[in-house]
Amino acid sequence: MRTCRFVLPLSALLLPLTAAAADVASPPPVFTLGTIDVHAERGTSPAVAERSLDAERIQQLDRNTVGDAVSVLPGVSLARNSRNEDMVYLRGFDARQVPVFLDGIPLYVPYDGYVDFGRFTTFDLAEIQVASGGASLLYGPNILGGAINLISRRPERPLEGDMRLGIADGGERKAAFNLGGRRGDWYFQLGASILKADEFPLPDGFVDYKRVPTDTGKNRRNASRDDRRLSLKLGYTPREGDEYAIGYARQDGEKDNPVYTGTARSGIRYWRWPWWDKDSLYFIGNTRLGEHTTLRTRAYRDTYGNGLDAYTDGTYQVAIDNSSFPSIYDDSTVGGSVTLATTALPRQELQFAIHYKQDQHSERNPHSPSKDFRDVTTSVAIEDRIALTDTSHLRVGIGHDRRDAKRVYFWPTGSTDATNAVLEYVQQLAPDQQWYASAAQRTRFPTIKDRYSARMGAALPNPDLKAEHALHFEVGVRGRWWEGGQLQAALFQSRIDDLIQNAVVASRECGGSTCNQAQNIGKARHQGVELGLRQRLGDDWDLQTSYTWLRRTNLEDRSVALLDSPRQRLFLAVGWQLLPQLKLQATLEAEQGRKVSYADAARPVRDLPGYGSAGFKASWSPHEAWDFDLGVRNIGDKWYELADGYPMPGRTWFANANWRF
Repeated sequence: MRTCRFVLPLSALLLPLTAAAADVASPPPVFTLGTIDVHAERGTSPAVAERSLDAERIQQLDRNTVGDAVSVLPGVSLARNSRNEDMVYLRGFDARQVPVFLDGIPLYVPYDGYVDFGRFTTFDLAEIQVASGGASLLYGPNILGGAINLISRRPERPLEGDMRLGIADGGERKAAFNLGGRRGDWYFQLGASILKADEFPLPDGFVDYKRVPTDTGKNRRNASRDDRRLSLKLGYTPREGDEYAIGYARQDGEKDNPVYTGTARSGIRYWRWPWWDKDSLYFIGNTRLGEHTTLRTRAYRDTYGNGLDAYTDGTYQVAIDNSSFPSIYDDSTVGGSVTLATTALPRQELQFAIHYKQDQHSERNPHSPSKDFRDVTTSVAIEDRIALTDTSHLRVGIGHDRRDAKRVYFWPTGSTDATNAVLEYVQQLAPDQQWYASAAQRTRFPTIKDRYSARMGAALPNPDLKAEHALHFEVGVRGRWWEGGQLQAALFQSRIDDLIQNAVVASRECGGSTCNQAQNIGKARHQGVELGLRQRLGDDWDLQTSYTWLRRTNLEDRSVALLDSPRQRLFLAVGWQLLPQLKLQATLEAEQGRKVSYADAARPVRDLPGYGSAGFKASWSPHEAWDFDLGVRNIGDKWYELADGYPMPGRTWFANANWRF
């Protein structure tokens, strides 16, 4: 276990803030350079049909991680797998197919394309934007099912920020601090946070079904976490339309993996991650080239490393030492993009983008050779937003991506390419009402793991895997349709071809028997309905709700289920301003129809029962700069799971203190 950590310099930072506390800042402004569409106005862009969640709402709902935060939005659901990772699904597309970005910089892990959304905290964010299948081509390659963009803060006052502290059952504690300021043409932003927990409460009625139970008390064993994050940004605005910023974000993570507790007799493992670390250094610049043209540049370097230790049993005393464990990953990415945007043509907003991304993966183990891989991905795209009338426009775009395997352990190198396109029509019915229809062709290149992993001897690599393809159709409405209300509604369908799925093959490399191999053999259809509503009810009540109905069909083999996303999901939050200083909030999350894998050859899929989990929070504000929260999650102490044999936390009490200046 490592002891090297960065320390929050709170005493040094708090001294100049006393005088500023009375001048309370508004919700943190968004770092506009971190958005993707150069010409689009924040929050009103019809081009990308983005769902967004700002920092104020994230804090109000007490969502500490990105996974928990985005799960309140229409079309989004959360899964927690056997590796104790939070996985986000958008309309049934997983995290490999819906990559995550920080200020437009890709964050996904080069080896397998995943990120653990439970490792990314929300304390230093200004906004989270979620775009679905019609997302802008300007994001770059691999946006098969959409994109998630985490947008940082950009200060507007000479000095502003916030501080929060919190505790919860299971030894959970958090501390976060943000400080920003602007002086003339320069600004800075600093954020630091800690989110830790020792365990979490087990729900009422829970039973550990293993032959040798380990979770027999009130709390979940081997469920600790320790996530620490530091973010810095320095910006310069020499003239109107020009802005340049250097950003850095580092997170040090450490987590345990709770043991499987279900009824299957296989799949039990005792794992711990002594480190899960990531850092990103990036530059973003926006340069005005005359009256009608701007140039946006991005350059970045991102590194990621983790270690995985395995043990023989639940005592965690004897470590497994073989050709698989301990396992050490060391990944890095360098890349950049250039986007040229112009309004020189009448009634058009034209944008042209070029992307370059180099991914490297190194896999080490004391008892086996080091395995090194390197991929280079390039992309070009052009999008044009054409004003057909004063109240309607058409967005049309086309792009081409290419991936070259430059270095591969043992297997031959190769390349593949793919073409993407998008077409969207938007009709403005009123200044704040519109309907839209879109069609898009999107692709995703297989990851290094997809192509070359032997799955600990259980699979045969396939270096010739091609890109997955999806054809998206969507029609919807969004805007303010009545007093105090905002509504968005969408009907969507996606047809996925060349989906990467496992096939059983016989080969000499399988040891004279059969084994699995990833192949482009899958066909699937995702279709559904999304509804989202924000409503003010008088002066004292507010309501937020989102509902998703999703049907996923395996067109290649309808008897094989598509897993890990629910058929129906509902989120509801109701707030009541009981007194000027006291606000109450009740939440409900409910879902039905989730299928998950089950470690039994006779029954490989399990239908999880539906559930509903309610929460409650009281917020007291004795001063406009201060808030104190007391609340409870999962009031009913409901036993529910998002993966077979991995219970979610039971009733959990929490308390927070928040200060804004």
